[in-house]
Amino acid sequence: MADPDAILRDLNVEQRVAAQAVSGPVAILAGAGTGKTTTITHRIAYQVATGAFPPEQILAVTFTQKAAGELKERLARLGVQGVEARTFHAAALAQLGKLWQEHTGEPLPEVLDHKAKIIASLANALPPPYKFLPRREFAGEIEWAKNRRIDVETYPDALAASDHTPPVLADLMTRLYRDYERRKERAGLIDFEDMLALAVRLFAEHPEAVAEVRGRYAAFTVDEYQDVNPLQTALLECWLGDRDELCVVGDDYQTIYSFTGASPEHLLSFPKRYPNAKIMRLERNYRSTPQVLAMANRLAPQLGGFAKRLVATRPGGPEPIVRELPDQDAECEWVAEQARNLHDSGLPWEEIAVLYRINARSEPLEEAFAAAGIPYQVRDGAFLRRPGARSVLARLRREPDAPGELVSIMERLTDTLGYAPGSEADSAEEATRQSDLGRMRAMAAEFAAAHQDATIAGFLTDLPRRFSAEESGRGVNLSTYHRAKGLEFDAVFLPRLLDGELPFRAGRSVADPEEERRLLYVGITRARVSLALTWPADARAGRSPFLTEATGKPEQRAKPTRTRAGEPGPPVTASGDGPLFDRLKAWRKERANADGVPAYVVFHDRTLAAIAEARPSTPDALLAIDGIGPAKLGRYAGEVLALVEASDASARRR
Repeated sequence: MADPDAILRDLNVEQRVAAQAVSGPVAILAGAGTGKTTTITHRIAYQVATGAFPPEQILAVTFTQKAAGELKERLARLGVQGVEARTFHAAALAQLGKLWQEHTGEPLPEVLDHKAKIIASLANALPPPYKFLPRREFAGEIEWAKNRRIDVETYPDALAASDHTPPVLADLMTRLYRDYERRKERAGLIDFEDMLALAVRLFAEHPEAVAEVRGRYAAFTVDEYQDVNPLQTALLECWLGDRDELCVVGDDYQTIYSFTGASPEHLLSFPKRYPNAKIMRLERNYRSTPQVLAMANRLAPQLGGFAKRLVATRPGGPEPIVRELPDQDAECEWVAEQARNLHDSGLPWEEIAVLYRINARSEPLEEAFAAAGIPYQVRDGAFLRRPGARSVLARLRREPDAPGELVSIMERLTDTLGYAPGSEADSAEEATRQSDLGRMRAMAAEFAAAHQDATIAGFLTDLPRRFSAEESGRGVNLSTYHRAKGLEFDAVFLPRLLDGELPFRAGRSVADPEEERRLLYVGITRARVSLALTWPADARAGRSPFLTEATGKPEQRAKPTRTRAGEPGPPVTASGDGPLFDRLKAWRKERANADGVPAYVVFHDRTLAAIAEARPSTPDALLAIDGIGPAKLGRYAGEVLALVEASDASARRR
């Protein structure tokens, strides 16, 4: 048996007190980077070493198999074997496998590994444009309902009583949900949510079954408790019965998975449900510099819940960069340049992360990194692997190759797939799909403009080149905030911090601003040393209101000088060739229409005026103009320089 004193030896005071609380109920409020896993593994080891509970009577519940494996490994290093560590789903499935047939007399249904197998044909029967939505949107909606214990019959009333917006009209989604359940049942299958629901039902209907589980486990530890949903909570209550030998660990500041049914209330209400609970805080941070934590701590009071102020243990580092950049291209190029500088100073690419709100934002970053020759990895679906681009490519490969028809073919295919540039997407997933369809059209137009009689084969060959720097498992990490939770990096970039992006809004879908603020907190606290928060000046909305809270400084830019999408901005006159300025504006209009983007995305008036005045004759001269970076140079240089040359020739003739 492990030595109890040795188990506590390397813990700080707060961790040691938590580890010594061997009987429940206990709530450990573990701030970001404060050694949460260290604390709970040492507490479990101390429970065993002091004889409070034998290891085989302890169940530790985690949210991923990886976390469960890490917990077991750490316990083994502390000399503890036999503790069971599982996810909620793995624990439920193991209990069903042992008890279901014994107590119900029926065989346990086979587990469906992915809902898309059933959903795909159901979604195909929906009317356009709904039939083109990513299948995971429908799967996510079914999970939204099931995790809240909402069945098909109560689903319409639950929608009416909430501000939740389904991915399609409520009656269509109800029909799809009902048909999904029917087909699943006819096939003798259960999905992952059914595992938990069947276990809860088994324990409710067969007291002798739940008695076996309660006799098997005497003490429970639940990691990431802020992420539990009502279905998981119901199962946990079945396991506990009237006992209170429960230790929960979490941080309400990091509750960012409400789409799964998670809510900070599960953690915040713990003292009410267990009035004799011991509440402990871990605030000593081992991850980030004082400068990074100062920004997190400025944001923390706006998060509500249990007050926690992170205290740095690392030496000081650079101040976070808070910076406005001219436009999206300039922002992406700046991030790539800064990443290059960090790497040149000795930082591995893998220790750099760029986080964003929705998957659609990876594409311009992917292009910027590819153009700079910087390796990158996309943690939640690279552009060419996402549903929108993948659907286009699959159809494009089946088209007969007709030289010179690439643009019209692409327009027809994207129209068929429901591309609607003037509409407002009602979810992050649909916003990503619409953006990706539009980007495919724009890239086809760019390729056709650069290649006479452009072919489908040539375009398909060119695409991988544009995104060639992605390498599996290595390179700069491109990730959504949600995917980055639980990870940490030496350097973190948080671009596109705009109102409407964080907090996120898309059509009728308006994200909870409280959770969106927590997303920014999670993003900030991923950084160990270097942190940069940026936004493009030319976006339709202003910068995120959360930036003022995190920096303590209001936005200083003068509003009248700002050019916003959809607004003409202040008048711009060209001091150079007036006719050239007019020709550039006419070209920009045609190019924007062809690409399916607003004119400002191509160039601002001030950039066109600078071109008309400088009259560049080479790509290098064009690159020297403010507002033109490598990405825009690659897209537009040929056309712009040709216009300048034609204007000069016309002037010479005059």
